[in-house]
Amino acid sequence: MQTVSSVLDSISDVGRDASRGGYSRGVYTGAESSLREWFSAEAAARGLSVETDRNGILWAWWDATDSRDGALVTGSHLDSVPGGGAYDGPLGVASALVAVDLLRERGVQPNRSLAVAVFPEEEGSRFGVSCLGSRLLTGTLDPDQVRSLKDTDGITFADAARSAGIDVSHLGRDEDAIRRIGDFVELHVEQGRGLIDLDAPVAIGSTMLGHGRWRLSITGQGNHAGTTLMADRADPMIAAAQVVLAARTVAAEQDGARATVGRLQPVPGGTNVIASRVDLWLDVRHEEDAVTASLIEKIHGRAQKICAFEDCRATLTEESRSGTVHFDGALQRTLGNALKRSFPGAPTLPTGAGHDAGILGTIAPTAMLFVRNPTGISHSPEEFVERDDADAGATALADVLEDLL
Repeated sequence: MQTVSSVLDSISDVGRDASRGGYSRGVYTGAESSLREWFSAEAAARGLSVETDRNGILWAWWDATDSRDGALVTGSHLDSVPGGGAYDGPLGVASALVAVDLLRERGVQPNRSLAVAVFPEEEGSRFGVSCLGSRLLTGTLDPDQVRSLKDTDGITFADAARSAGIDVSHLGRDEDAIRRIGDFVELHVEQGRGLIDLDAPVAIGSTMLGHGRWRLSITGQGNHAGTTLMADRADPMIAAAQVVLAARTVAAEQDGARATVGRLQPVPGGTNVIASRVDLWLDVRHEEDAVTASLIEKIHGRAQKICAFEDCRATLTEESRSGTVHFDGALQRTLGNALKRSFPGAPTLPTGAGHDAGILGTIAPTAMLFVRNPTGISHSPEEFVERDDADAGATALADVLEDLL
């Protein structure tokens, strides 16, 4: 039987980013499409029947009954942030495949169908909306809006999805898929230090921090870098730099808040050109949704004052937002009981990251398992999971699935 690490080793060369380090596996790019093909082949080798639904979600089925309604579903995603680590997403997919192997090795006879699912564009790194596949499935995104989303090269989501064989005319809430999800359990690498500090290989997720993404466009006057006197400028880059610092200050004033500007794009972007516009993207998070809204309001207010002083203008656009999620209590207790066999005393942990399990929690009971990351670093090439911990995670997932089947 394969180990989780051996499964991941088979895709270790896919999507390597020579300039950033780590992996860049944007949805429906060559790298991510190769991973989708890899998953289909791995699932088929296990006798699972694979299908792609109307929103591009891959489903690999172990059919135990004549009906797939109310099935037990696990899985994660295969796309990455630019220059991301090897485990964020793929660990959950590989662990689900190995968990199927373990269940069969144990002679488990399911009483309901089991599916391993792969959700596209979880990171939102290509089209700007996180958990896009699960949001489409649950009907929390407008399909017309999604079809018109563009990546940094101007390629629309509709064109990218078509290139992957998706009929984009059928995007949107999928009642058939919703009916099939009885329970959803997602395994994921921990993206912090919780399990390091607790000296435990696995944990059960308790909550998912509320978060959102906003685009702030700052417009000024494009001009020549050599001929325009400093006193005559309306430079949006100067305003943008101050807004980045203001976002940090606002977040630091609120306990438990996070505010990040991880992407900034000047237009037109020439070295000897004063930009005419600068777009920057804000990621803001807090456990209280009202506080998240307040933080954005404060940052926007400071941005407007900064821009007025610099003779620029600021426009704020919300791209996505998710409230704080409390994972299903009954399902958490089931996970706790299942883990008593191999992982007695497994802790529960909140997560500051977003996951498809949080989105699916609006339509079905959902839960998460986290696997220790000895670096405590994620969304970076330094993200890591020890081989023994990866196998421990797959064992924990198999224990949970066995009890739920």
